[in-house]
Amino acid sequence: MRLMIPFVCACLLAWSCQNNTQDHTGHQHGEHESPAANTDTIKGSPQRSAMANIGPVHVHLEYSSPGVRGRIIWGGLVPFREVWVTGAHNATSIQFYDQVKIAGKVVPKGKYAFFTIPDTSEWTLILNRNWDQHLADEYDVKDDVLRLKVKPDTLSTVQERMLYKVVADNERQGKIEMHWEKLKLSLPVELQ
Repeated sequence: MRLMIPFVCACLLAWSCQNNTQDHTGHQHGEHESPAANTDTIKGSPQRSAMANIGPVHVHLEYSSPGVRGRIIWGGLVPFREVWVTGAHNATSIQFYDQVKIAGKVVPKGKYAFFTIPDTSEWTLILNRNWDQHLADEYDVKDDVLRLKVKPDTLSTVQERMLYKVVADNERQGKIEMHWEKLKLSLPVELQ
């Protein structure tokens, strides 16, 4: 009997780690792809986070992760030419733990809302001082710290759940990526 208890505990621990890729806070453990569209059973838009260092600067994002669920996303669920929270529910937030440069502009250390204005071929990416807001209800252009025009890239497969990544290209440069449906946006970040 004494030999059986450690064996059962080890089996339960192994099963728990294999079947729990996310803790209660929504932090991802390692790189996990979202389930395929036909196996996604998550209801709503769960809270998620993404974080990494670009050189010595920590970058942290908090966002709600909507699913495609067979819907028309661009120009449907997400209208063109309107300010969007680039997630669901509350505005997606990006926190820089030291000052960075984006498109040649200095962005001070701090927390910002990340908004976008989607369009058919070119998007506007926005960092806004008012990071704690629901949808774009309180959005005000006077609080914008940065606006940047980018062309989105096309993904080769469907990303069912919205996914953000902080990617370090080297010790001085990186990017924040948003993947959803068949689209990828990149916000370039460089150190001072």
